[in-house]
Amino acid sequence: MEREKTRWGVAHIFSSYNNTIIHITDITGTETLGKASGGMVVKADRLEGSPTAAMAAAKRAAELAMDKGITGIHVKIKAPGGHNGPSTPGPGAQAAIRALSRMGLRIGIIEDVTPMPHDSCRKKGGKRGRRV
Repeated sequence: MEREKTRWGVAHIFSSYNNTIIHITDITGTETLGKASGGMVVKADRLEGSPTAAMAAAKRAAELAMDKGITGIHVKIKAPGGHNGPSTPGPGAQAAIRALSRMGLRIGIIEDVTPMPHDSCRKKGGKRGRRV
């Protein structure tokens, strides 16, 4: 008896404080199999970054990917990062991963791919910083 082969995909989760975007691709990252965002599933703008919206968006993206035969996913989490954005993912990231696993997808590697500056452009705010 041979156990069934897992077809892997990659779930790219971009999670800021204003929105959560889930984009599921094939293992190479070239072909989109499903995508959804917090703004696609809630009506109010202020709820786009919430864990509830992230769970609903992850569920929608997972259904699209599972229809195309994906049974397992590697997760890449991205926060805004860079030299101005926060380097920590928003509240929707953890909720999205939990929703993906609840949908019955096997989760492989969870990786943080937040862009980190290697000493970047000059920050805004002037010589004496932002005066409040």
